[in-house]
Amino acid sequence: QLQEGGLQIVSPHGDVTVRPKLVTADDIDAPYDAVLLAVKAYSLDAAIDDFATAVGPETTIMPVLIGMRHVDILEERFGKKAVAGGVCKVATTVDSGGRIVQLATFQELVYGEWDGAVSARMEALDAFMRGAGFDARLSRSIEYEMWEKWTLLATVGGITCLMRGNIGEVVAAPGGASFIRSFLDEVVSVVSAAGQAPKATFVEDTRTTLTTPGSTQSPSMFRDLLEGSPIEADQIIGDLLARGAKAGIPTPLLAAAYANMSVYQDRLAQS
Repeated sequence: QLQEGGLQIVSPHGDVTVRPKLVTADDIDAPYDAVLLAVKAYSLDAAIDDFATAVGPETTIMPVLIGMRHVDILEERFGKKAVAGGVCKVATTVDSGGRIVQLATFQELVYGEWDGAVSARMEALDAFMRGAGFDARLSRSIEYEMWEKWTLLATVGGITCLMRGNIGEVVAAPGGASFIRSFLDEVVSVVSAAGQAPKATFVEDTRTTLTTPGSTQSPSMFRDLLEGSPIEADQIIGDLLARGAKAGIPTPLLAAAYANMSVYQDRLAQS
């Protein structure tokens, strides 16, 4: 499909068709300067096997998956030096014609070294990304930003998938807003104990956004579930649940969400 029609993007910023250079695993004949890894978590192992031959001593791997488990996996396979931090902020879906449809105007790619240093490789990456047609930013606190995104998406994903409704529908249900606040508080407790605590302003803004009546907010994980597609339950919810248990944090709501998603995944695997 990419060979025939290119990568077609439908965006509020203007539609565009990109014809990227396409390679398969068999075509890789030398190390790459950088690998931008943007796959669903359940495809991570296969993707690693596919691009492994592109990773040399000076290659930078920049994953933009949600959560932190993928970082552990990549560092174990390629070494800590090879892996940088990354966050992608964009809302998209794929339509019936295979086009990427951008659902909102925000479009930001954030990257950086774990220690906050402005290294030569990050300066080079930043210079390249800033001319790519979207918002790009070199972060001095990329790990914090990754934990922050995980906090948001674990919360909104867990709530909508467990309740089988978008945020506005959950808010409208009896006790819905209270449930949302409790779910967010539980996720924040785990992230604060196991990672980097989100800022108070972020938590308050998130609480306000997720209790807004009439909100149509639906994360991609919930949309995937409604479509009968695989979901990133293990990476986004299961791993957070495990980190909470290790830190001794009670997580009854996360446990309920993960059990619910696991039933869905098992049923999907059997169909």
